Amino acid sequence: MKVEKIHVGGWFQRTSLHLSEIYDFLKEAHSPLDLDQGKLKELHAQLSLKEVLLHVGELDRIELVTKENIHVDIYEDGLIILGTDTDKGGDYAKERIALLTTYYEKRLSPALSHLFSLGAPIPKELANIKTIYPYFVVVKSAKEKDINAFLASFKEEKHFEVRTSGYDIFRGNKLYIINRKKVSPEAVKRLIEEQIFIREFKGQLHRYLNLHRSIWERIAEVKERGEIKGKDVREFNTKIESYAKTINLIGARINQMNTYLSTRAAIVGKDAHMKEFGGVLEFKHETLSDTLSYVKEIWAMTKNYVDSAKEVFSAIQAKSTEASVKNLTVITSMGVGATLIGLFAQKVPEFTLFGLFYFIALVVIGWSANSIMSFVAKQRMYKIEDVEVAKDL
Repeated sequence: MKVEKIHVGGWFQRTSLHLSEIYDFLKEAHSPLDLDQGKLKELHAQLSLKEVLLHVGELDRIELVTKENIHVDIYEDGLIILGTDTDKGGDYAKERIALLTTYYEKRLSPALSHLFSLGAPIPKELANIKTIYPYFVVVKSAKEKDINAFLASFKEEKHFEVRTSGYDIFRGNKLYIINRKKVSPEAVKRLIEEQIFIREFKGQLHRYLNLHRSIWERIAEVKERGEIKGKDVREFNTKIESYAKTINLIGARINQMNTYLSTRAAIVGKDAHMKEFGGVLEFKHETLSDTLSYVKEIWAMTKNYVDSAKEVFSAIQAKSTEASVKNLTVITSMGVGATLIGLFAQKVPEFTLFGLFYFIALVVIGWSANSIMSFVAKQRMYKIEDVEVAKDL
């Protein structure tokens, strides 16, 4: 079995403004932003570019070709598709897959990350997430036994298959094998683009859902104790502030996503190539829209939950601070009292060795009293009063 093409890709929200910045960087190794220009040139050199073209269409895109014969399409909505031609199979296909992965993860992604390193940060919970990219392998009129053998060579099990008169699709864990019969190479490429967009879009929503669960459980774990020690209040309040910042950053990204989905759905609806794949793509954008609406509602509930927790623990921290101030007042009063006693004593102590020991003893007693009262304040339990909220099922 011979492989025609191999593709891999990813998606993250971008706009035509970002596309212009990428094009300037690819053409001139330059950015008008306050970035390390030497680093930009170094990253640009690692891309091994042979040709860079800008195409204007329904979605503007940059096409670049590398010296290793890797073709890359970067669309204005953030979709990136890498592909390579091959007329061989077996171990050579494995080499090309490894080449695509390395180029994408070690060369192209670091360059784009540096280019967009200024501005609103990506929450640390989403940074450094290792995505398992699906590899799309396009073959021509292959026999099923050869496809099964190809999957087995990658130690892949077949999860499902789609058979039509124009094409077959065999899905493994990390591999999609598209057996092209009657459909054109251009139609297959468009199918791959939409599959990657849909998979990445869904994957982002799933990460946001899991992050909601994680943040909710971390807060609920403390709130459900019913009380908290004074020494733990400040630390937990700081964590809630961090959660609130993460919630706001991700909430902005979630609110952007519907625009990209609507545009993609409209393009697919009038694309003649996509009519061949109605059984694969039909209603996919509608179901993604439903999922997006669900995650938006979940995220709004998570934001409210974090905000309410912030109010509760800020109030507890205020109580803890008030208790500390009262303790300090007691210690200060003790010091003032000792001073007054000394002033009204009949005999003023002279500066003697006994007087020095007396002074040191007062300092130790004062420090000990303050430490004891501080320890007591930190160990004091504060009741967590909050309205019960049912977990999302």
